[in-house]
Amino acid sequence: MTTSAVKNNFLPPGLVSNLQEVLLNRKGAQNDKDQQSKPKVDDPSTQPSSSDSVPDVAADDADSTKPVVLVTNADGIESPGITCLVDALVRQGLCNVNVCAPQSDKSVAGHSFTLKETIAVTPTDIHGATAYEVSGTPVDCVSLALSGALFSWSKPVLVISGINRGSSCGHQMFYSGVVAGAREALFNSVPSISISLDWRNDESQESDFKDAVSVCLPLINAAIRDIEKGAFPKSCLLHIGVPKSPLTNKGAARKLVTQRKNIEVVESVGIAGKADPDRKVKYFRLELLDKKQEEEDEDLDFRALENGFVAVTPVSLAMHVEADVNAAASKWISSALEVEQ
Repeated sequence: MTTSAVKNNFLPPGLVSNLQEVLLNRKGAQNDKDQQSKPKVDDPSTQPSSSDSVPDVAADDADSTKPVVLVTNADGIESPGITCLVDALVRQGLCNVNVCAPQSDKSVAGHSFTLKETIAVTPTDIHGATAYEVSGTPVDCVSLALSGALFSWSKPVLVISGINRGSSCGHQMFYSGVVAGAREALFNSVPSISISLDWRNDESQESDFKDAVSVCLPLINAAIRDIEKGAFPKSCLLHIGVPKSPLTNKGAARKLVTQRKNIEVVESVGIAGKADPDRKVKYFRLELLDKKQEEEDEDLDFRALENGFVAVTPVSLAMHVEADVNAAASKWISSALEVEQ
């Protein structure tokens, strides 16, 4: 059976032209009729009240001339690190800030993502930025945001992941959810930065996140500027490690993820509820322990944190950063800091 769409393809060109003309005339007449039936503008009784119209705040606030920045994290959308960062970016007003972050702590999620399960997304607000909280990992958040399902833009200029509570230097980058968020952006050819604060439970304060933001803003601004110029390092993301007490402290021990087994042996219960003396269940718990590193190389990221410096590390998708990528990233970091100063 031939469909109507296929039949239309066999209509004579002259008939198609006549039909189009008739339809256009009818449409014009209908528009004139609708225009006449509309109330006059100068009639105050026909004007909608302020309570009847609800403006689209997000659309009004968005300036299409400003670059778009996507912010995510691993600690969760309500953590002080991301709220301080978003607040500073919004107040600065140099970019359109959008947020897509986990609704709960996913700090050690690594580069995991949710497969064959539904992810819940809830709109929220962080200091005036358009934001969504996601029941998934940082990778889920970045992947979803870049898919075009949530935001009207096609691609952000920069993805910022952080600020995370706790160091993500050295081998910790393999476990880090905050680094994974930035890495996922790099997978999608979007420049990215991840930020971690070397938080110490017995010393650090919530105000340290504001100090960390003030330390990182010059690099963030330089990144946005140079990305638009095509001068930002390619083929790698930048991880910024901020020392504890960012504005004043000059020393910190590195945190190493190690395994300490807290084992409890209990008697298992069989399917029918009967005890099975031949079967035991062991429970393990991973903890973060402070440990000094024996490496003497002063060029390592955790050593920079120990000496009170901000460690900016290029992270490549390859296991080792190529020499030319490393050199280009180092050159950009030096020039960016010189310009900001």
